[in-house]
Amino acid sequence: MKNNKELGAWLKNMGLSHPLLIAGPCSAETQEQVLEIAHQLKGTDTTVLRAGIWKPRTRPGNFEGVGEIGLKWLQRAKQETGLLTTTEVANAAHVDLALKHDVDILWVGARTTVSPFMVQEIAEALKGTGKTVLVKNPVNPDLALWLGAVERFYKVGLKNLAAVHRGFSSYEKQTYRNNPEWQIPIDLQNEFPDLPLILDPSHIAGKRDLIFDLCQTALDLNYDGIMVETHHDPDNAWSDAQQQITPAVLKQMTKDLRIPLHETDAIEFKNKLNTLRTKIDVLDHQLVDTLGKRMGIADQIGALKKSNNVAILQTKRWNDILNKMILEGEENKLSEAFILKIYKAIHQESINHQNKVITKK
Repeated sequence: MKNNKELGAWLKNMGLSHPLLIAGPCSAETQEQVLEIAHQLKGTDTTVLRAGIWKPRTRPGNFEGVGEIGLKWLQRAKQETGLLTTTEVANAAHVDLALKHDVDILWVGARTTVSPFMVQEIAEALKGTGKTVLVKNPVNPDLALWLGAVERFYKVGLKNLAAVHRGFSSYEKQTYRNNPEWQIPIDLQNEFPDLPLILDPSHIAGKRDLIFDLCQTALDLNYDGIMVETHHDPDNAWSDAQQQITPAVLKQMTKDLRIPLHETDAIEFKNKLNTLRTKIDVLDHQLVDTLGKRMGIADQIGALKKSNNVAILQTKRWNDILNKMILEGEENKLSEAFILKIYKAIHQESINHQNKVITKK
């Protein structure tokens, strides 16, 4: 998983390879578990060992981490393997303990990023330390919150920052545990083009068999690294068992992933083209998903019209929609002819859906 792409400044300063590979268990469980995983990861491209010490759970009663003692296990793993270490911090007290135990990189979790108060507290606690901080996206799809969290660390003088894309929660059932919403990290990079971007495929996927494809999409989008949950016995992990992979699987995965190279102008052109095409693929997926949801609502409207004996075609409503979309199309540099073709097709499909509902016995 190595190439000669220009790295982010903090990757250079820490002597880390690109793409950066961070791996380790969701939770530190025992000293034996942490050391076993660390030694297995030493034989992979991993340069940073991750482990959750404090685990903020959605509901009380679940395993919430071993606490401070786990930091000693990370210290020993670092001494024995040479791997750098990283863990999540959620308040100033966590920061203080992590610094005392020589944790190399700290990350701010999704539940913390949603609170400017908590982010500011952590930023103030790290002021003047020069520590490397990874900022995960907030739980909800709110770009402003993510940007604001990054800015708070910049404002206290921390320069070694990176963003971690771990997906966004959704009330609707879907393929992923957390919806990738690829456009949001793309927008983040547009705001901070020099900020390294790292994918957390484990929390997006929720299932280990989806991790590889997510990693490949991220690399095609020119992400700077991957943060993967790994466990020597994932099925018996104390937390998030279904989304963890073994170090052996990680090693094979990194061999199979296609890493963009930047050796010649021709290759650079192809890489940029692949990145742009992947962005289009992401948007196309969102378009089809949105159209499917729209037709689901059309089915509901058909059922409502059927129960009230109302005609399918409502000309005034259709004309209002068309006129509004033509104006919005102009604002987005889309021609009237294009909008007409698209929305006539959408309207016809909506009529077909409603007709099936109304005529169904």
